[in-house]
Amino acid sequence: MRFLLEHLLGGITEAFKDARVRGLLALTFSLILIASCFYWYVEGWSLLDAVYFSVITIATVGYGDFSPQTVAGKVFTMFYVLCGLGIFVAAASAIAESILKDRKDRH
Repeated sequence: MRFLLEHLLGGITEAFKDARVRGLLALTFSLILIASCFYWYVEGWSLLDAVYFSVITIATVGYGDFSPQTVAGKVFTMFYVLCGLGIFVAAASAIAESILKDRKDRH
């Protein structure tokens, strides 16, 4: 187990050295921040609820405990999902690719 954890942490460390990974993560977190501010302001949710909804939505989990009630919120959410999903998947894929590359390079 320790061996696996060391390799995983080593791979993540290598992933953060990659400019593409850092850029995609910055874009992902920026999008979450923008969406959170939007939901906080437009929907009147607490900041925690707005961040929670933004993360759950971009990760396509969607528990259904929150949903936008305003027209602006619904329209924004449609665009947020369409744009955010691709960026989120690209960031997750880039991290996984870096971890696997690091593992291959070590062997």
